[in-house]
Amino acid sequence: MEPRISVVINTLNEEENLPLALRSVVSWADEIVVVDMASDDRTVEIAREFGARVYPHERCDFVEPARAYAFAQATGDWVLVLDADEIVPAELAERLRAIARADAADAVRIPRLNYLLGVPLGYTAWGPKQDRHTRFFKRGTVRGNDRIHGRLRSSPDARVLDLPYQPGHAVHHFCYRDVTHFVAKLNRYTSVEALQAHDRGQRASAVRAVLHATKEFVSRYVKNGGYRDGWRGFYLSGLMAFYRFATYAKLQELESSLPAEAVREEYRREAERLLSGYPDGYRASESRSPGRLSAL
Repeated sequence: MEPRISVVINTLNEEENLPLALRSVVSWADEIVVVDMASDDRTVEIAREFGARVYPHERCDFVEPARAYAFAQATGDWVLVLDADEIVPAELAERLRAIARADAADAVRIPRLNYLLGVPLGYTAWGPKQDRHTRFFKRGTVRGNDRIHGRLRSSPDARVLDLPYQPGHAVHHFCYRDVTHFVAKLNRYTSVEALQAHDRGQRASAVRAVLHATKEFVSRYVKNGGYRDGWRGFYLSGLMAFYRFATYAKLQELESSLPAEAVREEYRREAERLLSGYPDGYRASESRSPGRLSAL
């Protein structure tokens, strides 16, 4: 009897990407489970058009908290975890089905081919020989991780198979369209990472910020061959170094116990102090009058 395979996808406003991801699995998956985090576009409608079972989840700034809930909705013998901006090539689909039929493993780490600004990367720690994730597993042998970017964790006794990279045998990840897209996610993710570090009791340090940012750049650009990815490898290494630096800056901000509202109030008081030097009759309402300026 063929083992049943569930594909699990978490979504948030993915109407552009989701149809492509679903087309890559709908012909061979036994069920598709979409856990949607309060999308306000056509994501849910599209998922249902492809026959997916859709479950709501509260909106999160990162996907990991919703992973465990998504896994719990799957009923197949095996689970494939897919992001909405990823594609499963036909060759990889057949390989995974063969592994499930042969009971050759309990969990499979799959190479990922990451695209950045229009082309696939071969290095910079995002190359398919460098970037592998546990994405296919027997139901119940892998659990989620609430930490941002936390890897899925296999049971201690699980048989884990590492798939070697070859063309067609990697998940294709169409991640960042442009630098603006990258920086927007960087801003959101560093806020989450700083908050989680603060909750763990991690302390900020200017020295650590510089050291970790430098280490990130050197690791990606030199050790992981980012220079071989041309200008994309250079800027990705620099942006990821800034990711580390920004995380420490936000952690320092949290340690200072100065929320943005308190800073705004301090600025308002300082502005009022500076404005107190004007005549008593001069008020904000007068400053907005165009007549005062035109008469000068």
